[in-house]
Amino acid sequence: MSGTIALQGGGPFTANDELDARLLRAAGADKVVVLPTADAFEHPERLVAAAMNWGERLGVDVEALMVLRRGEAMDEGAARVVNGAKAVWLVGDQPLHLKSVLKDTPLFTAIRDVAALGGVVVATGGSAAALCDPMVDPRGGAFTLGLGMVPNLAIVTEAEHWSPERLHRTRKLANTAFAVLRTGDALVRVDGNWETVGSPEVHGTLP
Repeated sequence: MSGTIALQGGGPFTANDELDARLLRAAGADKVVVLPTADAFEHPERLVAAAMNWGERLGVDVEALMVLRRGEAMDEGAARVVNGAKAVWLVGDQPLHLKSVLKDTPLFTAIRDVAALGGVVVATGGSAAALCDPMVDPRGGAFTLGLGMVPNLAIVTEAEHWSPERLHRTRKLANTAFAVLRTGDALVRVDGNWETVGSPEVHGTLP
């Protein structure tokens, strides 16, 4: 995979402007496709409004792709919006819903192709957790299957809202590399090489 994948701990369109701008420049992107899929039941329009303001600050156009249900992700029209894009942002905090919508769909194939062809795919909060495999199940902190775009890595996002006891239990369950990301933290993989932003806690070797 020749492109970039960034996993951000939280604060979509507010916490990582400097990193976002750098990733967009590196990808040569002047337009971003934003999918608020993981907030389908939590006012996704609010994320779209935040994305529009963010785009104005960073000087990029934003296209909101309102894929909120699996049937919409199976539509080739949604995949065509992503095909050829240089930048895709996945936002929202319900990783289980994001996985159920995207897994084994033409849209998810198109998202993977963005990174494979040298573009940038950024996911924030629960959406970032869903891109990994294993994925932390937010209902209890155990592990389940994720989308696998980043295999052999599990992450906790918005970790400032987790108790030390819950983090400890989840870390003990991990049998792969494990990272704890707070809002503002990020893990960035470029051409297979990892960079940490902020102060994420990384346990094990990043894949």
